[in-house]
Amino acid sequence: MNIRLNQEYVNFICNKSLELFNSKDVWIFGSRVDMNKKGGDIDIFIKTSNTDNILQTKIVFLREFEKKFGEQKVDLIVEAANSKFNKIFDIAKQEGVKICYN
Repeated sequence: MNIRLNQEYVNFICNKSLELFNSKDVWIFGSRVDMNKKGGDIDIFIKTSNTDNILQTKIVFLREFEKKFGEQKVDLIVEAANSKFNKIFDIAKQEGVKICYN
């Protein structure tokens, strides 16, 4: 997997996505998929069939991420079943790396 995140991060993101969003459709995109860069924020895209409390669930995800790894810049984008189209969804899937599988 060509991303600049260690396996502990990947496991956490996949497990929390399944637990909170009932989804294994998770991509890392942005600077973390460029192996020639250093640092940068962590851009996470999750596609879920859930429609309830997405904002609250995002807050829980980010709070638990911070508890585990400390304060970091994380951009969490969620495409829920009832989301209106947003070009960032397509960009994340096309340019990102899927990290979670069944």
